[in-house]
Amino acid sequence: MQLDFDQLVARHPAARADAPAAIDGLTLRIAHGEQVAVIGPSGAGKTTLLHVAAAALRPGGGTARIDGLDPWSLPTRALQRLRGRLFLAPQAPPLPPRQRVVTAVLAARLPSMSLAASLRSLFYPDDIAGAHAALARFDLADKLFERVDRVSGGERQRIGLARALLSPAALWLIDEPLSALDPTRARQAIAALVDEAATRGVTLVATLHQVDVALERFARIVGLKAGRVAFDLPAREVTRELLAQLYGEEFEQLDAPVAEPTDAPEPPPAAVVMHCR
Repeated sequence: MQLDFDQLVARHPAARADAPAAIDGLTLRIAHGEQVAVIGPSGAGKTTLLHVAAAALRPGGGTARIDGLDPWSLPTRALQRLRGRLFLAPQAPPLPPRQRVVTAVLAARLPSMSLAASLRSLFYPDDIAGAHAALARFDLADKLFERVDRVSGGERQRIGLARALLSPAALWLIDEPLSALDPTRARQAIAALVDEAATRGVTLVATLHQVDVALERFARIVGLKAGRVAFDLPAREVTRELLAQLYGEEFEQLDAPVAEPTDAPEPPPAAVVMHCR
């Protein structure tokens, strides 16, 4: 699916009606099948952007089109069908605590199921093997029949990501998926998402605070600051200077520099580690 934003204005979903816009004059295009990481300091508008892209938040100005369609001009049924082709994974996945993990993961298929089939799946999961395979990509196969409230916060976050692999969606919108994960699990999770999206031709947009992971795994990096695009570049062109301008005082939290481009060939840039809270 393709995303087109032109002079977009939007407020954070939890903001008051009189609050300043979190997105203010943003213009961005993401083509069908691209995998894009969105980075930037806290409050840059990353989560708001994903909610607009998910047709969950009406813009306050400008235009937002999904596959050429303005979602807010569609009839209710057409809007519901469009939302069924999108998958939004929030930072804290809303998983029912008493539900089994297998049921929570298979719930990703509900948009493509009839009412009768969806109700039946609550009691008799119809694709245990598929759920097992999706969880295995995140090293969670042994949690298949655990209750959600008996797994750790990091495991719940990975369960939420495993749902994407079973979703029929053509657009995955992943919001800060690594906040509860250690570095090894973080890289495993992002590798699973990026590789699967590329294999299926799914458009993937992920907001990340871990700059090093973004630069390692995504070919395209969009930097947001104060609700606008600060830069939109191939990962290899994101320099230390650009990151310093993007993050300001938060740049001191970077543990290692990014290599500056020169005329002569250079070895690969050193990893950048950043964990903003």
